[in-house]
Amino acid sequence: MALMDFIKKQFIDIIEWTEARDGVLAWRFPMQDREIQNGASLTVRESQLAMFVNEGQAADVFGPGMHSLTTQTLPVLTYLKHWDKLFQSPFKSDVYFFSTRQQVDRRWGTSQPVTIRDKDFGAVRLRAFGNYAYRVVDPKLFHTQISGTRDTYTAEDLDGQLRGLMLQHISDAVAGSGIPFLDLAANQVEFAAQLREATGPAFAALGLALESVTVQNVSLPEELQKILDQKIGMGMVGQDMGRFMQYQTAQSLPKFAEGAAAGGGIAGDAMGLGAGVALGQVMAQQLGQGLQGQGAAAPAGATPAASAPAGIAPDEVMATIEKLADLKAKGILTDEEFSAKKAELLKKLV
Repeated sequence: MALMDFIKKQFIDIIEWTEARDGVLAWRFPMQDREIQNGASLTVRESQLAMFVNEGQAADVFGPGMHSLTTQTLPVLTYLKHWDKLFQSPFKSDVYFFSTRQQVDRRWGTSQPVTIRDKDFGAVRLRAFGNYAYRVVDPKLFHTQISGTRDTYTAEDLDGQLRGLMLQHISDAVAGSGIPFLDLAANQVEFAAQLREATGPAFAALGLALESVTVQNVSLPEELQKILDQKIGMGMVGQDMGRFMQYQTAQSLPKFAEGAAAGGGIAGDAMGLGAGVALGQVMAQQLGQGLQGQGAAAPAGATPAASAPAGIAPDEVMATIEKLADLKAKGILTDEEFSAKKAELLKKLV
C-alpha cells in the first residue's frame, strides 16, 4: 500500500480542467503532494489558459492545445529551478487554469444617487443601472492582483469590486460623452460607450478586458424630469416659440380651471407664474395680431368709426383693457406692453 502511495505521488501524466460549473475564473489543479512526470500531457481547452507557478512566482503560460511538458516547453520554469536541459526527473509546481470566456450579464447600479456636476445645472444627483461583460486576458496579472493562491476564484467573488469600479467612473463617462445632463436619458448608448471607455483601464490593471457595457435606465431628479417632459412637448409642436407658448398655455388651462372653480383669481394659485406668463404673452400676441390684421384690412380714407374692428363692441374693448390691466397688476405684462395695447384699443373708441 505504501508503495502504491509512493507511485501516485510521483506521477501525474495528464493535467486538464473540465470546468464543472459556470462562473469560475481561476482554478488550481489538485497536486496532493504529487509530482508532474517529465513529458506529461497538459490539455488546455478553448476559452482557457494555464499557468505554472513556482514557489509563488508566475512562470510559463499555455494557450489552447495539447502540450508535452519538458524542459523545452517550460523555459521559464526551467530557468527558475536551474534545471539542466537534460533533466528528466519529475517535478513539483502549482498549475492554475483560467477561464477566458466572457462573464456576461454582470449587474451594476447605483444603490444611492450619485452626484454629477453638469455645466447647465451644476451638481445633480443621478440614478442608473445596467449590465456589463468582461473576461480574463492576462493570467499573470490576474493571479498576482486578484486570485492569488486560492483553490477556486469565481465571478461572484469579484462582483463587488468591479461594480464599484463602474460606479466610480460614472462622472468621467458623463463628462467625456459631452451629452447635456438633460439629454442623458435619451442617449443611453453613447453614455454606455463612454462608461466602458472610462472604466476599461481600471479593468485592464486587474488583468481583465471590459468587453461591453449597457445602460438600461437613467433616472433624472424629479425637477429635471419635468424640464425634460417640457422639452419633449416643445419637440412635439416644433421649434416655433409661439406654438410652444400656446402649448404651455394649453397645459396650464386645466389647473387654471381648477383654481377658478376654487375661487382663485384670474391666474389662479394652481396656475404658477410660468404658465401665467405664457398665457399673458399668448393673449397679447393674438390680440396684437388681430388688431394689425383689422387695421390692414381697413379701406383707404375710411373714418375711425369705419375702421373699428367688426364684431367687437365698445364694451368688449373695455373688458379687454380691464383684463390686460389685471395681467399688468400681477406682473405678467410690463407697463410698456400694457400702454401699447391700451392705446391701440382706445383708438377703436374714437
